[in-house]
Amino acid sequence: MTLWRANPDAWPTDPNQVVQLNEMMFAMLDERLKSGQMLEFGYFENGKSGYAISTGDDAKAVFTSSSAIFPWFLTEAHEVLDYKTGKEILRHVKKAQAEQMAAMKW
Repeated sequence: MTLWRANPDAWPTDPNQVVQLNEMMFAMLDERLKSGQMLEFGYFENGKSGYAISTGDDAKAVFTSSSAIFPWFLTEAHEVLDYKTGKEILRHVKKAQAEQMAAMKW
């Protein structure tokens, strides 16, 4: 999941250029959604930030995607695990920690 927010310092001040930039971004997003590269794109209620959920687990692809919208938008990417995977990992880790602590005999 990538969190994004508009970078006001990078946006043009001319209203016509703002419209052009928006249309360029919309076209890019439409293509990524249509191709399946991006599964979901949404806005937070402030209209200046939001999120995107993309496919794949390739850090290079995430970096490439985020770089395409810089400097107009700043991004923060996070790998997301589904509940089942996270639960299994946590069970394994916590069990191993308990065993290690028991072996230490405090």
